[in-house]
Amino acid sequence: MSSEASNTLATAVVIPSPAAVAQEATGQTRTLSHAVAWTGLGRWTTQLLTWASTIIVARILAPSDYGLFGMATIYTGLVAVISEFGLGQAIVTIREMSGAQVAQINALSITAGCLLFGLSCAAAHPLGRFFNSPKLPSLIVVMSIAFLMSGMQVVPDALLQSNLRFKLLASFDIARALTQSLTTVALALLGFGYWSLGFGTVAGAFVAAAAALIARPHSLAWPRFSRIKHALRFSSDVLGSRVAWYAYSNSDFLVAGRMLGPASLGSYTIAWTVAATPVEKITNMLSRVTPAFFSAVHHDKHRMRRYLLGITDGLSMLTFPASIGMALVADQFVLVFLGPKWLAVVMPLRLLALCAAMRSITTVFPNMLFAMRDSRFVMWNTVISAIVFCTGFYFSSRWGITAIALTWLVLYPVITAPYVWRTLTAIELPVWEYFRSMFPAIRASLCMVMAIAGTRALTSPTLPPVLRLLVLIATGILAYAATLWFVDRQHVREIYTRLRRGEI
Repeated sequence: MSSEASNTLATAVVIPSPAAVAQEATGQTRTLSHAVAWTGLGRWTTQLLTWASTIIVARILAPSDYGLFGMATIYTGLVAVISEFGLGQAIVTIREMSGAQVAQINALSITAGCLLFGLSCAAAHPLGRFFNSPKLPSLIVVMSIAFLMSGMQVVPDALLQSNLRFKLLASFDIARALTQSLTTVALALLGFGYWSLGFGTVAGAFVAAAAALIARPHSLAWPRFSRIKHALRFSSDVLGSRVAWYAYSNSDFLVAGRMLGPASLGSYTIAWTVAATPVEKITNMLSRVTPAFFSAVHHDKHRMRRYLLGITDGLSMLTFPASIGMALVADQFVLVFLGPKWLAVVMPLRLLALCAAMRSITTVFPNMLFAMRDSRFVMWNTVISAIVFCTGFYFSSRWGITAIALTWLVLYPVITAPYVWRTLTAIELPVWEYFRSMFPAIRASLCMVMAIAGTRALTSPTLPPVLRLLVLIATGILAYAATLWFVDRQHVREIYTRLRRGEI
């Protein structure tokens, strides 16, 4: 294809202008709430599928199988972050890019995916020696096939976000999760062991990439770095932030695998999956939706304040009871769903669930700072966080996976404070007003804690674990709902009204 033809095709892309999206976010304010709703449907459907497959597969596989898979994902997850190079975020945020520039970025993304696949093949054996695991190299090579597909998916996925096609993107998420879950369960039942986890991941990645390419194909153009240097500068900050974030959010797995062995890593992986995945589905949902809207209205401080308060209010009401409730019933949950062989998971699960409650309401801050073009601050603060967390996990590992989980609970508020301060200062929002938006959820959660604690004390220890778990869950739900109804009924009605009007 000639360069002229390539550029002609490239200009066919349609990215809404800031004014157009601002109109969607202001004149037709239901767009954001609808986007969140559709994305939420996709995320929670995938969550149910993931939980179901995890419970089934955990009963079939051994902790060492999950440990081996965890070792592989430490590396492949990092390379997956690098393979995107922040290019998708640049397309969503810098809306003034032309179609020709997007075509050049598309070529860069595909090339990066191919190069990183080759790098993974070369690094597989050294990683196997590092973890003292001869089975690891072949698993890494197979899982790295996903990089070839993700490189082709970056630009189509970003363009769909820019065009606010979140209903379509939600269907892709469901298809990916369904494919991954069915493949993993089927292979586990056939006796493939840890390979079922690896092949399941690749199958899901293939379906997601194919769907995005079919829905939003885009041409390629030879990269001219002088024309896309602004986007590359922004994407480099995003990449630096994501690599540093990945380093501190996965260094606990690295330390557990290196210092404590596959069995401990397998137990910690299960604890993290159960505690963090529900919250991550919500925060990832917002991370997928909000950049397109934040970037369109980032000069409007009033609207940014309204978005932050509305998101924090709604998130805290959803995630606080779920995370705190999981911490309270972790022992019964493990006995019922995972079995006695996973009892080492209980205490780390409690601590990680409490940390998940905090994480749920703070992940929106980096996205707001990126939208306000404060990407350099995000990058350096994340780098400092990575150093602090890696050091903390290394020293706490001598006391086992419970101490590693406790490190999260202690350090996370410290590394999050600068993000909060920077964002609240930029949008001129008083700190007390921000924290006041969480009061209804905090008050109802405290009532739930007291109700569950009282029920545990009054319930006979001889009660079957399944029945005991159901009683505790029902008590928590009733206590939380009753507190909201009798104390914050008007507030809940206001949230519902704002959601219907699309004001959140």
